[in-house]
Amino acid sequence: MPFRFVHTADLHLDSPLRSLSLRDPALADLIGDASRRALSAIVDLCLEERVDALLIAGDLYDGEQTSMKTARFLAREMERLHAGGVRVFKIRGNHDAMSRITAELTLPPNVHVFGGRAEIVRLPLGALEVAVHGVSFAKPQAPESLLPKFKPALPDVANIGLLHTSLAGAPGHDVYAPTSLPELQATRFSYWALGHIHGRAAHGDAGGRIVMPGMPQGRDINEGGAKSVTLVTIRDDRSVEIEERVTSPAEFARVAVDLSAVEDWREAVERIGRALEAARASARSPILVARLHLTGRTPLAFRLRRDADLLQAEAAARAERVGRTFVEKLVLETEPPGTQTDTAGPLAELGRLMREDVLRAHGTREAVRALAEKLRDELPAEARDFAGRTEAEFETFLDRLLTEAGEDMLARLSVGAGEDA
Repeated sequence: MPFRFVHTADLHLDSPLRSLSLRDPALADLIGDASRRALSAIVDLCLEERVDALLIAGDLYDGEQTSMKTARFLAREMERLHAGGVRVFKIRGNHDAMSRITAELTLPPNVHVFGGRAEIVRLPLGALEVAVHGVSFAKPQAPESLLPKFKPALPDVANIGLLHTSLAGAPGHDVYAPTSLPELQATRFSYWALGHIHGRAAHGDAGGRIVMPGMPQGRDINEGGAKSVTLVTIRDDRSVEIEERVTSPAEFARVAVDLSAVEDWREAVERIGRALEAARASARSPILVARLHLTGRTPLAFRLRRDADLLQAEAAARAERVGRTFVEKLVLETEPPGTQTDTAGPLAELGRLMREDVLRAHGTREAVRALAEKLRDELPAEARDFAGRTEAEFETFLDRLLTEAGEDMLARLSVGAGEDA
């Protein structure tokens, strides 16, 4: 009989919705339990598909802030699987190793948590025998490969490996337990259940699969799109079949809105509405959280900046009309039409002075730097990436702040002058 299981990783239970909680606390509260609902969806899938096991390849928790309330929720979900005859195999990732409840939580007997030394759990299934291999992180850091700790593949058995790894490296992810696809392929395991990288990737063929399932629920705009788990079937001949199954209650998306040549405010709002409708139609999760990017040359450019709060309210109303859709942020990248009058006159001269002198002056930049650093340093560690992860990214962030500040001031002056004329 075939062996069927669901493979997931990086749930980061109760992870704070970092940038969203800063920008829109009400929306953050609305979808703040999305990671829990994703786990419940995974358990539902296991029970509906009557799988043999659930494999969790690390970072079930989100670090040391995990509460006992989270622990009780997790225990209830594992009890549901226990009642349904579904076994659970779990390894600890870097975030799990920081969690205070990792060593305290008592889980039902269907849950097997691998330790820091290599273990093998053998599962005889008639004509097919399965061996699940796993190694957990003992500490939050794992700069060396964990692959040498694994025991060789057992002969005539479907070998499955559980490993939390950054592989050869990925943008936005720290290096943990590095290894490579050729090294994993050389083990001749039937399936490698990986975790750590939040984007989905699948390698290999029916003779041996290596899968990074991605996370089952995104946490911010940089983890956009529908998120999923992998449903795996290993047949008696040890061939492997995989299916992606969406589990995210909410997904983030960047939505482009071209306002080129739009002169009427209502038409701009209509275009926003149509863009939201299209994004909602293509979304695969129950809730869509959109970041609107408004582009194009339009006579409304300055007014859009001046009345950004009103535009945000208009966009939110259109999103509500679309249904199950929310606007997280507006990004204004529109420009005024490139006419000759744009480069002449007192406002144009003021804009030039601001761009070249006032806003670029050492004192101005250092004052803005000090404010940004103060805000960044007072935030929790998980929320500090808003200003960039490196010094170069922080300098780019300051450039953007200074540029947008100048454009906002000119927008207010320009529209005011136009209304007085």
